[in-house]
Amino acid sequence: MKIAILSNGPGNYSTKRLKEVAKSRGHEVRVVKYKECYASIEKSNPVVSYRGENLGIYDAIIPRIASSMTRYGTAIVRQLETQGVYTVSGSLAIARSRDKLRSMQLLARAGVAIPKTVFSRNSADIDDLIEKLGGAPVIIKLARGTHGNGVVLAETKKAAKSVLQAFYLTNEDGTNILVQEYIEESAGTDIRAFVVGGRVIASMKRQSLDDDFRSNLHKGGGGSPVKLTIEERKMCVKAAKAMSLNIAGVDFMRSSRGPLILEVNASPGFGIEQVTGRDIAGKVIDYVEQNAKGKQKKDRIGA
Repeated sequence: MKIAILSNGPGNYSTKRLKEVAKSRGHEVRVVKYKECYASIEKSNPVVSYRGENLGIYDAIIPRIASSMTRYGTAIVRQLETQGVYTVSGSLAIARSRDKLRSMQLLARAGVAIPKTVFSRNSADIDDLIEKLGGAPVIIKLARGTHGNGVVLAETKKAAKSVLQAFYLTNEDGTNILVQEYIEESAGTDIRAFVVGGRVIASMKRQSLDDDFRSNLHKGGGGSPVKLTIEERKMCVKAAKAMSLNIAGVDFMRSSRGPLILEVNASPGFGIEQVTGRDIAGKVIDYVEQNAKGKQKKDRIGA
């Protein structure tokens, strides 16, 4: 089978592991830096070129699209989709997962439990927004932030007003700003579940190593294996399905009212392998082998 891994970091641990496992099983594998691709669009002849040559036809692609390259990366994935190439993550699903507001709307519609969330572009509504969440402290997020960037804890109403007003003034590209309730019992701790093909295959608890309320490993948080309850597993699978993602990192926190989904990541890192000892790359390649020859499923949710 010919497999292309779309990644701008060929030295990245996740990319190296996918290539290593796929090659060990006899597949022809190529890491493609998608930012160096370009698309030719004409009637009945969709072409993707890479470094001056036609990329050619692959049996499957595994997109590893960086958040900062979402628009361009998903455009390349979309061009490959028009060629009939199987992709483990569809272009629409990747784009939706990067928009925190759209993600929250889709998760809520699917009946997935999430923290109380409000959004507005009107600074005159700030008092009402905070009251709807039960008062300060609150979490303020840029809808397109990643790795814990663009996320602020406002401990008082006054601080929340200052942060929101600053975001409104400096947010020139019109990115939506979300305000969420602060879950005190989970401060600095969350759980990452790795979902492949409708099954949770690994899970780890992420804990801030200092007084930071964010637990992302990219922010220096520590990870440890954790066993999920049946309810948590079902919720994570439901969240991935709501986003139309076959491969997903589902982040949630344990609250006094049950698990609350924080985010569904379309390109989750494989650091969870080192924490849990699970063969994540192997499970992903298993999924590709089992599904690449089947029909592409139509995305019915819409952009």
